[in-house]
Amino acid sequence: MNRKKSEELYAYATISPALIIVLFVVLVPIVVTMVYSFINIDAVSSHYGKFMGLHYYISILLSGTFWHDLGRTLYYTLLSTAIETISGILVALLLNQKFRGVKFLRAVVLIPWAIPTVVNGSLWKLIFNGQYGVLNAVLLRMHLIPAYYSWLGNPVSAMNALVIADSWKMMPMSVIFFLAALQGVNTATYEAAMVDGAGAVKRFFVLTLPYLKPSILVVIVMRTVEKFKAFDIFYIMTRGGPADGTKTLMYDAYLKAFDELNYSQAATYAYLITIIVMLLTVMYGKILRRNNDEAE
Repeated sequence: MNRKKSEELYAYATISPALIIVLFVVLVPIVVTMVYSFINIDAVSSHYGKFMGLHYYISILLSGTFWHDLGRTLYYTLLSTAIETISGILVALLLNQKFRGVKFLRAVVLIPWAIPTVVNGSLWKLIFNGQYGVLNAVLLRMHLIPAYYSWLGNPVSAMNALVIADSWKMMPMSVIFFLAALQGVNTATYEAAMVDGAGAVKRFFVLTLPYLKPSILVVIVMRTVEKFKAFDIFYIMTRGGPADGTKTLMYDAYLKAFDELNYSQAATYAYLITIIVMLLTVMYGKILRRNNDEAE
């Protein structure tokens, strides 16, 4: 056996454990889930094992439930991503300044990101509690509300509460991206702009925002994909309620699989979510490439 052949065998032997893990942990479930979306394996059905073709895809796309779930998912995704992006830029601008204690603040701002999602959801569920939540106590003392309000008992306020809880936790990630971009800005350009009489607002839109544009696009792509798959924060805080007001696509897929035992429908939901995420990823990828071409 020549040396090249032995090196190839050694390379295959080295990566084979990782390949086996990927095969059984990632690829096999993907294929099995796809098969489930075409075959009736619903535990409550009398046609178990029957080939259904595109029946589940068509029935779900024609149902109002799917589109209502999609609307709530889009609302949660767009609003929380916008809040994280805007607040991340503002905090990064603050932490990019030179003042006493800025290094301490840069460390403190990472704390929400380090908190597990289960703990974060439980914390905000207590804050928004309609009977003894601290938010009601503060707003009542400030005379901003006449009485205690059930924030998680109303579909609109419950969804907005979820947006706030998730944005608070994930905002530090945006801050890291934007602060890293600001650290690479040429300060001489800002000094020249100040000499020319450009105010803070003009400097931000003319100088800072173009520097941050690539980072903004990256953050939007990452957070949009992750928020479309969000489940844990909904499970901890609202369980899809009240009145299905916070039931998103991912949470509905969970309900169909583990509450209704409709495994085929759950698999179909999972693949529809995958298709939507892939379309968003391709769209954002084109935007990123276009942005890079313009920068060059």
